[in-house]
Amino acid sequence: MNELAVGQPNAITKAPEPEQGSVALMRLIERAATSPDFDVAKLEKLFDVKERWERAEAHKAFVAAVAAFKKNPPEIIKSKLVAFGNTKYHHATLDQVCSVIGEALGAHGLSHRWSVEQDERAIRVSCIITHELGHSETVTMSATPDTSGQKNAIQAIGSAVSYLQRYTLLAATGLAAKEYDDDGAKTGGGTISDEQKAELIDLMQATGADTVKFLAFFRIDAIDSLAAAKFNEARNMLTRKRGQAAK
Repeated sequence: MNELAVGQPNAITKAPEPEQGSVALMRLIERAATSPDFDVAKLEKLFDVKERWERAEAHKAFVAAVAAFKKNPPEIIKSKLVAFGNTKYHHATLDQVCSVIGEALGAHGLSHRWSVEQDERAIRVSCIITHELGHSETVTMSATPDTSGQKNAIQAIGSAVSYLQRYTLLAATGLAAKEYDDDGAKTGGGTISDEQKAELIDLMQATGADTVKFLAFFRIDAIDSLAAAKFNEARNMLTRKRGQAAK
């Protein structure tokens, strides 16, 4: 019989929580430090054990948080239209990606940041995903400055950094942007009128609605691209939000 269960046949033992285990280790270290047989070498070993244990717990917490994040991942839509010459495509903007992913990561105790390096050959951007207990993991990508579209030297660097930030964050979180879906083209009826656009803008300002999330929700790159068939849905959504804000 398990000695911990003597006299308690139905007892269920649990492993200590990370914080409890850390406190227990600190108490052990404090007792060692106040012992008449105080040994600096042994104390240093105890601190090493504590640090290794905390790193292991932080790593386990990171893995668990990422798994929870992946169970209900956010949706990223390629809502920004880029058109020049014969080229036309949609992509997810950096602010859109950061807003959607950042909020979802935060719900699980995770955050992201970037580090940027540059030498004569390339620009390197690293996206670091960090758990609140301290463990972090990094994805790095590199590219040369983006000189397309008659950019000056500074613009070329900024464009490359923005591109790398967007894609390292997607790679670090294991997400991919979905293709743009032009609801207006599919449903017909054209886009909203100037009056309808003005009404939606007024509602968004009154409710403090997040423009990036609004555009991503309706899969458009600008408010005046909203299909006329979607106007009532958008107005009702913002009206409900205004009613909730007034309570």
